[in-house]
Amino acid sequence: MNSPLLPTYARPDVVFEKGEGVWLVTRDGERYLDLGAGIAVNSVGYSHPHLVEALTDQAAKLWHTSNLFRIPEGERLAQRLVDASFADTVFFTNSGAEALECAIKMARKYHAVSGSPERFRIITVEGAFHGRTLATIAAGGQKKYLEGFGPKVEGFDQVPFGDFAALEAAIGPETAAILLEPIQGEGGIRPFPLGDLRRLRQICDEKGLLLIFDEVQSGVGRTGKLFAHEWAEISPDIMAVAKGIGGGFPMGACLATAEAGKGMTAGTHGSTFGGNPLAMAVGNAVLDVVLADGFLEHVRQMGILFKQRLASLRDRYPDVVEDIRGEGLMLGLKVKPPNNEIVEAARAHHLLVIGAGDNVVRLVPPLVISETEIAEAFDRLEAAIKAVSQKAQAGDTRRALP
Repeated sequence: MNSPLLPTYARPDVVFEKGEGVWLVTRDGERYLDLGAGIAVNSVGYSHPHLVEALTDQAAKLWHTSNLFRIPEGERLAQRLVDASFADTVFFTNSGAEALECAIKMARKYHAVSGSPERFRIITVEGAFHGRTLATIAAGGQKKYLEGFGPKVEGFDQVPFGDFAALEAAIGPETAAILLEPIQGEGGIRPFPLGDLRRLRQICDEKGLLLIFDEVQSGVGRTGKLFAHEWAEISPDIMAVAKGIGGGFPMGACLATAEAGKGMTAGTHGSTFGGNPLAMAVGNAVLDVVLADGFLEHVRQMGILFKQRLASLRDRYPDVVEDIRGEGLMLGLKVKPPNNEIVEAARAHHLLVIGAGDNVVRLVPPLVISETEIAEAFDRLEAAIKAVSQKAQAGDTRRALP
């Protein structure tokens, strides 16, 4: 079927009409158990009544005023994020890429107003994904995203994952900051060891660098802490968040200490739609749910349960499953066949999972998933993996025949 949409996505022919909790329902009434959550976006599930009420109540009052005027719900949400994190200040955006753009500009501006305008370069890590703008694809450094878009935006230096010798060698008189995801999402659910995160904090302190965390995918409860870096008991200077903070509504935020943000004065940055009343109403509703007593403990418990079950797949299907990765409900299966085979087989069993880099199958369900739903998801995932394994074995048998 021809479509007027720009063909930048290879979509399967599946159309969803509504969602309920961790389930998506097609126009034909078929139900799919969703372990993708709109790519780790629908943090509190589909059609959560508290979010629906917040959005509809605000929609009946006011959608947009622009940032030329105060937005009280935005001030409230910013204060709640400050109270729950390392930050002193917040800038609201519409997406993760915009939040990263703000973080990059903030780091450069910090050094400029501190008397070192030559310090503009940012060290990033190979395998990272920071967005699709020209600056953020340069920050990520992956060839497949850079190819064909002209000269790479200057100012980013990639180092191998976990290679501290290369990282320290990359630090020079023009270095402003280090930027990384505590757990790489698109890069294949690759967590940085907690000791490495603490060491990075120490290096930044010693060298006068800013530490920037991209928690677009790992933040807002995804790992069982509000933010993944909390597991290392350290703090960044700047942090980008998005995805789960809007629970499905497009929004992001750049959080920072007062010191890191000191250069971002009136007129230095802006957004027409960022922090609009609709987004702020939903963002506050998401925090109502995520910060409620017991919610993050639920995520931790469900994550442990799911990871334990997944480990058995590696034992029973070693020809398919190579490794289990992740924290909380940000999990991944490193697989041996092409990961799209698992994705397609799972969809055939009405289970939605997502591919990621390093041949990983990503499992990032809504954080409200129950123990019963994890059991159901596991059964469907095992059936998909079994089908892939049997297909491969049948192929091997045919190849072995004379």
